[in-house]
Amino acid sequence: MIVTELRGNIRDAGEGARVADRVVFDNESRLKRIQRVTTAGGVEMGLQLDKSVRELEDGDILAETENGYVIAEMAPLDVLVIAPKTIEEALEVAHSLGNRHLQAQFFGKDSQFNAEVMVVRYDHTVEHHLDHMSVDYHRGDYVMPKAFRHAEHTH
Repeated sequence: MIVTELRGNIRDAGEGARVADRVVFDNESRLKRIQRVTTAGGVEMGLQLDKSVRELEDGDILAETENGYVIAEMAPLDVLVIAPKTIEEALEVAHSLGNRHLQAQFFGKDSQFNAEVMVVRYDHTVEHHLDHMSVDYHRGDYVMPKAFRHAEHTH
């Protein structure tokens, strides 16, 4: 089966929508428009998505079968959820992480984290730095709404 376009997202499909199968994508594979994948049920699929698709999102509908939808499922990612106590602490953390060219995602209280936080991919040197700065954080596995992209940079 060749998939050339997404058919929406399962969260918008209504309560009666049935998931027949799923393809699990990691942080890197969710960014690839052209790839060969295998569903959890063992069905091989080829993705040939248009350039307008920057990345797959959790719940994207890849195909529809007589048994229901085949959806994209994002694998949880090992991240550090950083919760600075003050704006000064937040700026210090953001500055130090920016110097490392780390991608960060920011969330408000209405997010899955239920707090105003900064989230980065797990890195033991960042964890050590946060401990040294006495910044509140925790490590966990979360399905991220967007992928962490590799930051290209030269000086």
